[in-house]
Amino acid sequence: MGSFQISTIDLIVLLIYFGGISAVGIIASRRIRSSANYFLGERQFNKWIMIGQTFGTGTHAEMPVSLAGAVYSMGISGIWFQWKNLFATPFYWLIAPLFRRFRRTTMAEVMEDRYGPWMGAIYTVFALIFFTINMGSMLKGAAKVIDQAAGGAMPVNLLMVVMTLVFVAYSFTGGLVATAWTDFLQGFLILALSFMLIPLGWSWVGGIAGMKSVLGPEKFSLATPHGITIWFIVILTINGLTGIIAQPHLIAAVGTGKDEDTGRIGQLYGNMVKRFCTVGWALVGLITACLIAKGQFGTASLRDPEDAFGFACRHLLFPGGVGLLIASILATNMAGCSAFMVDSGALFTRGFYQRYVSRDREDRHYLVIGRISGVLITLAAVLYAVFFIDRVLYAFLLTETMATFVGISIYAGLIWDRANRWGAVAGMVMAATVNFSIYWARNGRLDAWDPNVFIIALAAGIGATILVSLATPPEPTSARDSFFVRVNTPSIGDNDKLPDEADRLATARDGRQLLITNLLHLRRGAAGLGARAYRVDLWGFAIGWAIVIVLVGCVWLLFSSAG
Repeated sequence: MGSFQISTIDLIVLLIYFGGISAVGIIASRRIRSSANYFLGERQFNKWIMIGQTFGTGTHAEMPVSLAGAVYSMGISGIWFQWKNLFATPFYWLIAPLFRRFRRTTMAEVMEDRYGPWMGAIYTVFALIFFTINMGSMLKGAAKVIDQAAGGAMPVNLLMVVMTLVFVAYSFTGGLVATAWTDFLQGFLILALSFMLIPLGWSWVGGIAGMKSVLGPEKFSLATPHGITIWFIVILTINGLTGIIAQPHLIAAVGTGKDEDTGRIGQLYGNMVKRFCTVGWALVGLITACLIAKGQFGTASLRDPEDAFGFACRHLLFPGGVGLLIASILATNMAGCSAFMVDSGALFTRGFYQRYVSRDREDRHYLVIGRISGVLITLAAVLYAVFFIDRVLYAFLLTETMATFVGISIYAGLIWDRANRWGAVAGMVMAATVNFSIYWARNGRLDAWDPNVFIIALAAGIGATILVSLATPPEPTSARDSFFVRVNTPSIGDNDKLPDEADRLATARDGRQLLITNLLHLRRGAAGLGARAYRVDLWGFAIGWAIVIVLVGCVWLLFSSAG
């Protein structure tokens, strides 16, 4: 057990943070009058709130710590451990409008629309497990970081309980409105966490030139490190794209903007901000490696490379800075957990309680059930973290793998009208069986990840989906056609308004046809207009790739500029 290293100023900073976040929840609670407002904020968030919400729910407390440790060990090439999903990011522009066009509260309802009621129930089970494991992982990871920043004197399990009490308080009252606003406000703290250490350490190490003279030029090569090959990045990109559409919080994180363009902007640019922050985390790892190599602060080496971030915080931060650091970590973590709590409550209420327990109650009753069920699922996550999570990374790998195999059935339902429920189930079961059987035979674990195993399991799942769908009866024509009419018609204005014939005919002329839903019949979807029918998709996709290229180029120039 270490010594407690939180000063009075740091405690004041933390108290201001907790007070501010609690006030947001109280203010937001006054706007909550219906379950739709609690679960989805009436889908009226602007682009800035959407960017903050996407950034907050996708950024976790363990990320800067693990990345700084990787860069400390191997140099700037370690940035690829976080940038491994960089090349998937432009595709988010293409996926984002689907979450608005579904016109549903949860992905379980979407699965039911496409494949029937019991497929919605299967998805609900998956999603509740996903939320439980993910929230537990995020709480455990953040608690470990805060414990280290405070000198190792704070019990990890107690920290998890305190964090839970805070985000439950503002989420319980304010729902997604409070969550979205706190995500936006806490985004500034996360940015502070990402970059405030750099100017404080810059003079100690003499900038890039000084670090190169101490560490050697090989530490500044962007070439992918051992284990992160081009093949690895390509397959991981496919993995991320397959799984992201199945993640149960995305319909709230992306589909709650005031229109489709707002959702697209939030999903693409919120994730691009995260990719930018990764550069700051990498610089902290390099600065720490240089400080250690020079013997600064009387330390010749670190026991664990992942202590690099905590080392820099402990020795470089000003009075009150540790409090700001801990507030930033809390912001990172509680933003995601808060969203998951609200989303899990929505999923349980809409996907299970309202359907199977109590159908015809007033909306206020479902609002209460949504709040209570979200809290209970959060408590289950805390218990899971306390008793079952040892390595946080393993838990995240497990949920990402689960989402990927569910994603096969969702993409099949969007792209191929012949896909049916039997094929969807067969694809999920086959992919999971192949994947987990190989890992269990190898090392007795279910939460590993290997690109070769993934591609084998994915191919098996896709093959099973196609073969079983062709061998069994198709879905009822009316339900299937209704689903495709919705996803192929832009959602503008009132989100619950069903499309009419004029809306559908105008879609291609407005350039708002979706590449994903028309992938197997692009010419038919274009209605004789060619690429113009997909204009919004193509322009945003191109801009996304331009940002990726500029970001990689700027980082390469930064680390190659000084000799």
